[in-house]
Amino acid sequence: MLGIEKGLLGITMVLCLLSVGFAQNAMENSSIKQGVCMLADYAKALMASIVFALVIMAAIVYAAGQVLGAETRARASVWATAMIVGAVIGIIIFVLLPQILGAMLGQDVAGACG
Repeated sequence: MLGIEKGLLGITMVLCLLSVGFAQNAMENSSIKQGVCMLADYAKALMASIVFALVIMAAIVYAAGQVLGAETRARASVWATAMIVGAVIGIIIFVLLPQILGAMLGQDVAGACG
């Protein structure tokens, strides 16, 4: 069964990559290109504020946990760590998003959307 599932997954991935390749040929002034540009602009505007909010909330949760009892302190420390990890993942997405979208567009995002 695993061989069939892997084969179907491989075929699906190849078809997805082919469809992106075919879509690139028609992306001069298409709605796909506009949608990708809108996604890039939206992500740039939203990601920085989300990362900032996560770091601030992590600091507040950690500080509040230090004031309360031992069990709450441990839980608050875990929650704060999860928020910091989420912020780091957000920063990674923020840094890698132009390269990923550039690969989808077949050119630099700044040049395609500017």
